[in-house]
Amino acid sequence: MGLTAIVLGAAAGGGFPQWNCNCEICRLAWAGDKRVRARTQASLAVSGDGERWTLINASPDLRAQIQINPRLQPGGATRGSPIDAVMLTGAEIDQVAGLLSLRERTPFAVIATAATLAVVADNPVFSVLAPDVVRRCAIVPGESFSLGDGIKAELFIVPGKMPLYLEGDNPDTASESAANVGVEISDGSKRLVYVPGAANVTPAVHARLARADAVLFDGTVFTDDELIRTGTGTKTGRRMGHMPIEGEGGSLAALAGLASRRIFVHINNTNPILVDGSPERRRVEAAGWEVAEDGLEIVL
Repeated sequence: MGLTAIVLGAAAGGGFPQWNCNCEICRLAWAGDKRVRARTQASLAVSGDGERWTLINASPDLRAQIQINPRLQPGGATRGSPIDAVMLTGAEIDQVAGLLSLRERTPFAVIATAATLAVVADNPVFSVLAPDVVRRCAIVPGESFSLGDGIKAELFIVPGKMPLYLEGDNPDTASESAANVGVEISDGSKRLVYVPGAANVTPAVHARLARADAVLFDGTVFTDDELIRTGTGTKTGRRMGHMPIEGEGGSLAALAGLASRRIFVHINNTNPILVDGSPERRRVEAAGWEVAEDGLEIVL
C-alpha cells in the first residue's frame, strides 16, 4: 500500500485558537472568520497498510483527534485500537500528555530515546500506563527499526532544548541531544521526515531532509520576535527552541533548495501564515511550502 500519513494536529502547544488568547489571529478564529481554521496540537499518524497506525507524539488533544479520524477508532472486538505505537520526539507537555488518554489497558508501544523515556518514567502520573500492557522501547538515534508492514523508522537528533518544565534558569536552547529528535519514516522507496521542533538546521539535518520525498517541518513562528511584538509572550522563537520561518537563518532560507514536498507544522496561534491570503501565507506558498491543517493526508 505504501506509506500514508495523516496530520492529526497542526498547531503548536495550546492549539489554535488558544483558549486564553485574543491576539489578532486568534480573534479571527473566535469570530468565525472563514480565512482561518481551528487546529489542534501537533501530532502525526503513519501507517503502511492503513490498518495499524503509529502516532508521532501524543498531544493533549488526542481523544478529539481520534474522534474525527475514523481510521484510528476501535472496530471489531469490544476493546481494542488500531493504534499500535506512539513515537515521541521529546517530552514536552504537548508531546506526551495525550498518553494519559490511552490508559485503559489496550496494548501499544511507547517508542522514544532513553532520555525521553526517563522523563516519562520520572513522572508517576504515567504509571497509569501499566508496564504489562504498554511496552516502552528505547531507541538509539541513528539506528533504523521496524514499525511492521514494511515500514522502517529512524530517530535523529535535531538542535533544540529540554522540555520547558525541565530547562532551568539558563537553558541551552539549541543543543544537540537525544532530548529533541526528528523522525524519518520509509517504506523502502519513499521517505517522510517529521520535525516539529528545530532551533537550527545543521548540515546533517539538511542532508536528511534533502533525501526525503515529504518534509513536515517546524513552523512555530513567522518572525523571531513574534510573541514579543504581539504582546503574547516575552520570549523569542529561538529562546523557545524554534527557528523562525522568515529572516536570516530562518527555515525559508535554510531549506530553500529542497525538492521535496514541504509542509509547515506545529504552527503557533500568533503566526500569520494561519490566515489564508495573508502576505506571510503568500510568501511561504510562493517559496513552495504548504501550511498544514488538521486532517491533511499524505500518501507516498
